[in-house]
Amino acid sequence: MLDVSVQRRQGAFAVDAAFSSPAAGVTALFGRSGSGKTSVINMIAGLARPDAGRIALNGTPLFDSARRIDLPMEARRVGYVFQDGRLFPHMTVRANLTYGMRLVPAAQRVIGFDAVVGMLGIEPLLDRRPAKLSGGEKQRVAIGRALLTSPRLLLMDEPLAALDETRKGEVLPFVAGLPKEFAIPIVYVSHSLDEILKLADTLVLMNAGTAVAAGPVEDVVGRLHLSGALDAAEAGAVLTTVVEEHDAAHHLTLLRFPGGRIAVQRMDQPAGAQVRVRIRASEVGIALEPPRHSSFQNVFPARIVELAPPRDGQVDIRLDAAGAAVWARITSRACETMALEPGLIVHALVKSVALTRADVGRHSPVRADGEVHAP
Repeated sequence: MLDVSVQRRQGAFAVDAAFSSPAAGVTALFGRSGSGKTSVINMIAGLARPDAGRIALNGTPLFDSARRIDLPMEARRVGYVFQDGRLFPHMTVRANLTYGMRLVPAAQRVIGFDAVVGMLGIEPLLDRRPAKLSGGEKQRVAIGRALLTSPRLLLMDEPLAALDETRKGEVLPFVAGLPKEFAIPIVYVSHSLDEILKLADTLVLMNAGTAVAAGPVEDVVGRLHLSGALDAAEAGAVLTTVVEEHDAAHHLTLLRFPGGRIAVQRMDQPAGAQVRVRIRASEVGIALEPPRHSSFQNVFPARIVELAPPRDGQVDIRLDAAGAAVWARITSRACETMALEPGLIVHALVKSVALTRADVGRHSPVRADGEVHAP
């Protein structure tokens, strides 16, 4: 368990954030640029000192202003993967990997060289220098170097931000496999909901230096009153679903969730696999009756829970679909015409073509004991 409660002033910007994350899996710090995400993990790592507060890992204080505890970075046993990798250019990949490992006492080395090299698929790169590596290869080596310090916690500061989509696709599966392969909790900084959809078990939403919410990804993303911390285009919901079957003739995959079924573009996942689906509020319509003739492939009943105040002629509406939170964004005129109000049973409409592959990602949650929980 990682417990964080820190305050720090950086010029005109103040960080005042508190949250706890589980002892396993990936905790994502998410928010707009400048929301304080990197400031928080730098304090966890020991690269920046809080003005006040406490940071504890599995009950052991790393920083405690009241008790005057401030462990140096090397004593915290925290691995750090930076956005740009920061490999030593004059060293081979092998030397980069073993640099930090050699500084760790042999008795504390719990992660082996061969296991890391094999898992990250970097054995063919061992004799190269960083200048001969692609962006994705550099990041895999940087991850390997951090792992070989046998950290108790791994911090990753937007490790895919500098990569193009192809390179991101190369690295993302390796990041997703880390907590399962090595049972190391990860704090992952990102401003990409696509990455969080595929990686995170817990989400900490940062806004203006404050952790405004923390909890399971589906719960945090689906809270209507937090929409101000997200860009308008990103606001929506994340649903946990299970692959039911594939419709090969129409290139669709049918997903089941408590509220019904969702058809998405065909994905290469077996029946029974657990996947997350992100549905933006702008992609959800509302009908008072189930449409008899419609192009919408995804129609399911839901109850109106909350209506946000109109803004720029639009209204955000929170729906409950058998326990799953879904957002809809419609015009205020449509809301008035339909006389929508909390408690009313309606039907949510979602276009299948609006749900791209970037909106769907497999995710197998990690239990507190480090085991992967299969649906």
